[in-house]
Amino acid sequence: MRYFIIDDDMASRKMLEKIIVEEEIGHVIGVAENGQKAIQSILSTRPDFVLIDFLMPEMDGIETIEQLRMQGFKGKFIMISQIVNKEMVGEAYEKGVEFFIHKPINRIEVHSILKRTAEQFHLKHSLLTIRESLAHIESPNFSQRLRSVREIALSILNDMGIIGEVGSKDMVLMLEILMNRNNSSTVLPPLKELYEAVAISKGADGDNIKKESKSIEQRIRRAIIAALNSLASLGTIDYTNPKFEYYAPRYFDLQEIRVQMKKIESDSTETMKAKINIKKFLQVLYVETVEKFRQQS
Repeated sequence: MRYFIIDDDMASRKMLEKIIVEEEIGHVIGVAENGQKAIQSILSTRPDFVLIDFLMPEMDGIETIEQLRMQGFKGKFIMISQIVNKEMVGEAYEKGVEFFIHKPINRIEVHSILKRTAEQFHLKHSLLTIRESLAHIESPNFSQRLRSVREIALSILNDMGIIGEVGSKDMVLMLEILMNRNNSSTVLPPLKELYEAVAISKGADGDNIKKESKSIEQRIRRAIIAALNSLASLGTIDYTNPKFEYYAPRYFDLQEIRVQMKKIESDSTETMKAKINIKKFLQVLYVETVEKFRQQS
């Protein structure tokens, strides 16, 4: 990944650059102390992501994003800020900001957000390539059906910030298997049955089915915990964030979301243990995917 950092605080710029380099997340191809000094460099170097401070002298973060978009820049923006004003946060999202990084800068938070956004970036490009390839080798009806289910599920998982998780791929495969059973019921069969179906579809047989099923369960659990933490992060920044408002109460126990938000707000370095309900998460994901798929049919 190629990053450009805009922040009027030199210490913040150096800290972000240090984290990106030391954690081997990508390369910093440029820095600037305000938007006015950054625009031409960004337009000429075309970074994948711009880490941009919200409040800066001469040209602030929002104005800089507007100028870059008007001049054709297609890269992603991650806002750096310590503001809590909901209207300003909402405006940033409307301008296309993908994520917020809190100030003072926390290494764990920066690493987590940049790793997640990089995974999303890579996966989106991979999916585009796969989709273009499939269009040439699959029959029209078959490919259309699978693409629709897959794209709907990936869109939902992307909204929850877990499109790059390995467990998300297992969940998508599980949904495709369910949809191809042509069963009108949207009630999930036992999870054990689903894990085994996914394992078999991946080529497992004999004694390996049980082992692979266990691995699938663990990967899905990790992905759901990542979704919980992602939504809690969004809620910590802005309780009215549309993705937080939509997904948090549907897929999780709100009490558990609040617990995670408090841990994030306290900057706790302890490992985040979370209580999740895998069956509930998969059930809601399945129902939502079915509804959206049928709406398109």
